[in-house]
Amino acid sequence: MNHGHVYDEPSKVHAEDGAVSLDGPDAVDVKLTPEAAEETADGLAEEALRAHGQRRLKNVPNKPR
Repeated sequence: MNHGHVYDEPSKVHAEDGAVSLDGPDAVDVKLTPEAAEETADGLAEEALRAHGQRRLKNVPNKPR
């Protein structure tokens, strides 16, 4: 999967008319149900922790897989 550019600015999130809108860099404009937004938020939090760990371990020899 091509992940493209990595942005360092957060997306803006707001609730409107029972949906959650996500406005981000590079014209990202997504509207989600509250349930989909909650599941997405959980996934983002989990993967953000994983990415932090990957960055910390990047140059460690014999790192765990």
